[in-house]
Amino acid sequence: MVKKVLTWAGLAFLIFFIAYRPNSAADVFKSLGGGIMDIAQGFGDFFTNLVA
Repeated sequence: MVKKVLTWAGLAFLIFFIAYRPNSAADVFKSLGGGIMDIAQGFGDFFTNLVA
């Protein structure tokens, strides 16, 4: 029950954040995307060096 409430509260906050602060929300998602890309690049480099 608590998990369900927290999930809905998180979703509501996300919608509120995007609706009222679109520039800030875009910056947050850009940062998250950049971090994920860095991690993927690191894995790619690791496997490239492992095979080479």
